Amino acid sequence: MAPSILLVRFSSIGDILLMTPLIRALRTRHPEARITVVTRDRFAPLLAQSPRITEVIGWSETTPIRELGRRLKAMEFTHRLDTHGSLRSLLLRRLVGGRWTSYPKNRLARTVLIKTKKNIYRDTRHVVERYFDAARDLDVTLDTGSLEMFVSHASIDEANAFLAAQAIGTERQLIALAPGAAHFTKRWPLHHWTALVQRLVEAGNDIVVVGGTKEREVAASMESAALGRAVSAAGRFDLAGTGALLKRARALIAGDTGVMHMATAVGTPVVTMLGPTVQAFGFYPYHAKATVVERPLLCRPCSANGGPACPLKHHRCMQDLQPDMILDALRKLPR
Repeated sequence: MAPSILLVRFSSIGDILLMTPLIRALRTRHPEARITVVTRDRFAPLLAQSPRITEVIGWSETTPIRELGRRLKAMEFTHRLDTHGSLRSLLLRRLVGGRWTSYPKNRLARTVLIKTKKNIYRDTRHVVERYFDAARDLDVTLDTGSLEMFVSHASIDEANAFLAAQAIGTERQLIALAPGAAHFTKRWPLHHWTALVQRLVEAGNDIVVVGGTKEREVAASMESAALGRAVSAAGRFDLAGTGALLKRARALIAGDTGVMHMATAVGTPVVTMLGPTVQAFGFYPYHAKATVVERPLLCRPCSANGGPACPLKHHRCMQDLQPDMILDALRKLPR
């Protein structure tokens, strides 16, 4: 009998895409399985086009979690995988019932590293590989391939039309920039972004700035610094459209954000900047054409996900990353 597999990961962009090697391995090992993924509805487009998934269930936070629990309980899964490990997913597990499996989040080692700067990690695996622990009852082999995000032809056509209308990326190499991040300490300063834009344009590149509505203002400043060779797509595209834009680009330059993982998932090389977080947490680019730029400061890491302000008021982890360093990393990226 083919298994019926449930995976739960409510958020966020990067964490969801980091599940895709596991999903690919499950489909390879169990080609007849029913694979259902539950995530927040706004993130469902990340997986909607995947041929490896039977069904993506998008959950809205306006819907009581009990309703979601009743729906999933009625589906009678043979295997239930919690790849989130939050209070909400624990509540859902209680509501659905049955046996669940999860993965190690290494909370203690992460906290010790943040508080004392002492690395006591014994489990040094990337989170992609730790996710496989949740599938230990399903006889899967570790998949060390890259992340994947499938983009529809309609989204690709929309992205191509947008760039063509702006005459961006048609004659010159296209570089994507993602200035946004959920938390301030993960954001590279605007003056560095504008200097980088100017240098990229002078070197013969075109620029597309990607992000959400919150990035519109900073994206507009970056666009104005590019002398007509950049366009802002911030707030204009959904996740699928952003994936299509990234697929068109020669490379993405970004901080430690979900968009960085999205780029690797569509096969675009990445230069990523780490500031308050470190690679030991296990969320760096996975088996991708990527370069990580960071400074070995004694105050790093200062948080698990970034924060509203630098605890030491200097924000050197991002301020010290100069545009020349990013350009050098970009030049060294493999094609």
